[in-house]
Amino acid sequence: MEKLMILCLLCTLCIAYAIRDNVLTLNADPPIVNGLSWTFYQKSCPKLESIVKQRIDFHLKQDITQAAGLLRLHFHDCFVQGCDGSVLLDGSTSGPSEQGASPNLSLRKKAFEIITDIKSHVDKACGVVVSCADVTALAAKESVRAAGGPQYRVPLGRRDSLKFATQNVTVSNLPAPFFKATTLISAFAAKNLNVTDLVALSGIAI
Repeated sequence: MEKLMILCLLCTLCIAYAIRDNVLTLNADPPIVNGLSWTFYQKSCPKLESIVKQRIDFHLKQDITQAAGLLRLHFHDCFVQGCDGSVLLDGSTSGPSEQGASPNLSLRKKAFEIITDIKSHVDKACGVVVSCADVTALAAKESVRAAGGPQYRVPLGRRDSLKFATQNVTVSNLPAPFFKATTLISAFAAKNLNVTDLVALSGIAI
């Protein structure tokens, strides 16, 4: 079963990027939005990416299927209210967190633990300067690499949210497993994602 999950992840990534090759090479960098930078932690945490890579290699050497879990965690974080780390927040007196919403109940507990482990190593090396959102984004990137998928760069500088979305907002933003293809395409288009992205991200939910 575990080998099948990884095979499905790799197949969907390969198909997606084979399609994308027609319009975008794998070496091309994504457009940078305001606030993000390729050198954001160059002075404050120069070893950030190497630390994340080392910890991902450590964890995935023990269980390669965690690659899918980490990529899915990043996907579920970004799809609700942007890549702000809010999916990592626990519930409070203000209400239940995003983690308690039905689409997130199947997120891997181990994925959360790996992010916590990476963040602790980063904080130990650099102090509390790197956001959880950036750690999650880098962990997803390195997971794709470690699983044999395409390599890509990630601009950094995301800010962590202090508030999580309500469960209703979470459910309304995450694609449901019963959505038809046309509905899925529309849902992804609303987030500025295309069919290639849909194919790649669908494989991690298997």
